[in-house]
Amino acid sequence: MDITPARPHHAAAIQTIYAWHVLHGTATFETDPPAEDEMRRRIADVQQRGGFWLVAQEDQQVLGYCYLAPYRPRYAYRFTLEDSIYLDPEQTGRGIGKALLQKAIALAEAAGFRQIIAIVGDSANQGSLGLHRALGFEHTGVMKSVGFKHGRWLDTVVMQRSLGVGDSQPPAR
Repeated sequence: MDITPARPHHAAAIQTIYAWHVLHGTATFETDPPAEDEMRRRIADVQQRGGFWLVAQEDQQVLGYCYLAPYRPRYAYRFTLEDSIYLDPEQTGRGIGKALLQKAIALAEAAGFRQIIAIVGDSANQGSLGLHRALGFEHTGVMKSVGFKHGRWLDTVVMQRSLGVGDSQPPAR
């Protein structure tokens, strides 16, 4: 498996993976799958704003993706990122999500970021919660019943992980 930065030609595979999660899952609260062009725009936007978008591939097939986007646009948040991970539903349980997030964390630390926030859709999403816990994320809160999808109310779980020296020192930049 290779993990590389996402490029425009990955947008079709990324769109297919994400569309499945939009239509069948609860990790995203989006309800209409975005088109391939929109996914291409989202990839470019994250990368242009200083974030990271990675794909995991095997034999030229995209197995999943992870991105770290700026958490919020206000200047004070400039050292904080938010992560998202989506896998081809046929590729779960292989450690792909963990490998993607580990690589993304390493890139973020090297770039001087200090915090990553995970907003996990659906408090029943044990796969995502377990992955984040395994990589050092701590549970920081739950927003109850903030989404309604597939006929039920959904929570979001907030998790957070420090990067590098975290908040023990002011940033150099």
